[in-house]
Amino acid sequence: MPIQTTADRLKPLVGTLIDLFSLDAGGPLRMSAFDAPRLARLVDDSQWRSEGMDAVRALARSLPQNGEIPPVPLPTGFALPLRAYQQDGLAWLQFLREHHLGGILADDMGLGKTAQTLAHLLLEKESGRLTDPALIVMPTSLIHNWREEAARFTPDLRVLSLHGKERSSRFAQIPDNDLILTTYPLIWRDVETLRNQHFHLLILDEAQMVKNAQGRAAEAIREIPTRHRLALTGTPLENHLGELWAQFDFFLPGFLGDRRSFQRVWRGPIERHGDAERLDLLARRVRPFILRRRKEDVAKELPEKTIIIRPMDIEGAQRDLYETVRSAMDERIRQEIAAKGFQRSQIVILDAMLKLRQVCCDPRLLKSEKARKVQDSAKLALLMGMIPELLAEGRQILLFSQFTEMLALISAGLDKMHIPYVLLTGSTQDRKTPIDRFQRGEVPLFLISLKAGGVGLNLTAADTVIHYDPWWNPAAENQATDRAHRIGQKRQVFVYKLIVAGSIEEKILALQEKKAILAAGVLEKTQKEKLRFGPDDLASLLAPLPEVLR
Repeated sequence: MPIQTTADRLKPLVGTLIDLFSLDAGGPLRMSAFDAPRLARLVDDSQWRSEGMDAVRALARSLPQNGEIPPVPLPTGFALPLRAYQQDGLAWLQFLREHHLGGILADDMGLGKTAQTLAHLLLEKESGRLTDPALIVMPTSLIHNWREEAARFTPDLRVLSLHGKERSSRFAQIPDNDLILTTYPLIWRDVETLRNQHFHLLILDEAQMVKNAQGRAAEAIREIPTRHRLALTGTPLENHLGELWAQFDFFLPGFLGDRRSFQRVWRGPIERHGDAERLDLLARRVRPFILRRRKEDVAKELPEKTIIIRPMDIEGAQRDLYETVRSAMDERIRQEIAAKGFQRSQIVILDAMLKLRQVCCDPRLLKSEKARKVQDSAKLALLMGMIPELLAEGRQILLFSQFTEMLALISAGLDKMHIPYVLLTGSTQDRKTPIDRFQRGEVPLFLISLKAGGVGLNLTAADTVIHYDPWWNPAAENQATDRAHRIGQKRQVFVYKLIVAGSIEEKILALQEKKAILAAGVLEKTQKEKLRFGPDDLASLLAPLPEVLR
């Protein structure tokens, strides 16, 4: 007997069923258990009669749905108050763990993905579940930041860094620690050791780094045994849908099919044919496993200005160069002070400060034969990783440096990455055009030198400020930040300060806080300022770089 119904009632049912079962190549119809919520919602929301759906509904209730995740107790040993949205993030991470699911924590940069992850790990330890260590894989430039934040926020977590040439000597310590840190360039080299150790949780920070599922790092990561998997990234999708598939294939293998079926069912129709309906279906399928908060979403919980220190280690040839310059200048300054006294040695002291700051920024700023041979710049590498992610989040960025030569090096890197920008230095004749283009939103990145743009500009289109090198005078640094953070700014402003850990940069910042000095007098050749520190402080500023903690 034929059944009459309207197309409006039939279309959602048929469309969803085709979607849910389209990845099967033949045989009995099968669907992923992770799709149970969609099937249950379809049946419950329609007027169709169904049978045998109790098990599906029960499974659906166990999977993450919007607004249905209960709060969890905060870890007692966490040394940072978590904002409400961060507590929600912690509850989401705990929910995934409880139900043996993976996911992507995809908050905007600056909203505390690291802090939420550390709180999750500490709660696992306090609850007695962290019986095996957690392994976090990250870009090399983030190793120091993870160590620092773990030491500050979760001092009860025992942390081991598998980084550097001597790391193999620490392999035996893995079972004795709670948190193991390694990097994408090293993970495939150390996979023989790591795949023989069982981990409680495997976390990929900046997970878009494994977008090539056939890369050596991605293949090595899949060999490591773990109970739970988690991805952290502010940009889960940068260029094409294949990147999203690679990340899901890491933490929910098979959920989006294999690479070939994903290409046929999803990527081809969406990217080649602009199939909006299929894009909506894919978004609904992956949404329960991605937690993404934009800064606009949590604006009421954020201060007007958020300052974030981004430290990094320098290693290899750059570290050797820093130590060579430091040692030579230390000896020269001692001789100068012995001959002329402290106050009459300011020119030599200023020269030493300048050279060390240049090595921190990029060795190429130092005009010497040895410096020209150093190819690495840890700070520039960190910056070039940050900018694409910030731009993908829709940020409008002001990037300040005191060195016009540094801005030229940054510009060259941006050109290679095909990232548009405008530039303002002391030699810029037409100041109005770059300012207007940035304010109108035509260009999302503005490179500005201290002397040219530290004061007098109104750049309220910006919501992100990056200080590439520290401005030793806090007042000058605040003036630069206030190009964006001023009357007329309707959004929260994020301020990033890039600092080489243990270097003269970090020590002068500490000296500023300790003595509230105006350090412009330390570092600028000006007749109006005198050195505002004594010999004891100078000894601290010129102390050797500390050994990198492992």
